[in-house]
Amino acid sequence: MTLVFLALHIVTAVVDPYTNLGWAAALIPFSSNYRTLWLGLGVISFELLVAIVVTSLVRGMLGHRVWRAIHWLTYAAWPIGVVHGLGTGTDTWSAWMLAITAACVAAVGMAVVLRLRTGSTDPLAAARGAFRSAVDRREAR
Repeated sequence: MTLVFLALHIVTAVVDPYTNLGWAAALIPFSSNYRTLWLGLGVISFELLVAIVVTSLVRGMLGHRVWRAIHWLTYAAWPIGVVHGLGTGTDTWSAWMLAITAACVAAVGMAVVLRLRTGSTDPLAAARGAFRSAVDRREAR
């Protein structure tokens, strides 16, 4: 759903006659004459998200370490996207939009704190370990 709505956002921005962006501005960071910094940040956030999606699709061809390293980009893509919205959104400073943005930032902030406090847990670690032990016992026979 994120990709569908993001694609819709980009296409409508490109075809909007007021902004006169063009596809280059949507794909090349900081190449737009219109709100250069803010749109450039949006392009960077989009490209980070594309890297995350593409590496998810080819995860089997990548090692786990490479895949995981690239997926750390998620922690950069989202805040850059939020800053993009704060800088270029037409309703950014309206009370309702500030409330939505603040709620999203608070929710993600709490999730990051929870993640850091609980550590990196693998919900399948125990099952994977039991499976490996069973395989090792079977091979030892």
